[in-house]
Amino acid sequence: MVTIKKILVAVDFSEVSPKVAEYASTLASSLGAEIVCLYVAPSLSQYVGFHVPPSSIESFVKEIVSGADSSMEKFLEEHFADTTAKGEVVTGYAAEEILKAIEKDKVDLLVMGTHGRKGIDRMLFGSVAEKVVKSAKCPVFTVRPTVE
Repeated sequence: MVTIKKILVAVDFSEVSPKVAEYASTLASSLGAEIVCLYVAPSLSQYVGFHVPPSSIESFVKEIVSGADSSMEKFLEEHFADTTAKGEVVTGYAAEEILKAIEKDKVDLLVMGTHGRKGIDRMLFGSVAEKVVKSAKCPVFTVRPTVE
């Protein structure tokens, strides 16, 4: 029998994130699992050399992480009050950091949203969810945005 004791929830604090949290919370409650909620802030290191001083980029990333830490605390209170949950904020490329967290936290299931991008947007921005689904060493539960 499959045992799910730890669920990684990847969020980006977009309008999809509360729906992702709702699914993860329901699963965690039903299975008696704990939640690790992950937000990946962009590192922006690829912009060093574009006439932007590295110190400016580092300062900006620190502000993003500080804001994300505050957002994470609020997000955990709002969406995971009835479950055992902890939050993590890291910097880097989202797909890579999610895959690292799966290994590091030894999770049994990943729950994440998709943006449902199509056409040129998908070509330009790629799909973090697609990259993670292809490489994850655990099952991945994806939540698409509601189409209205």
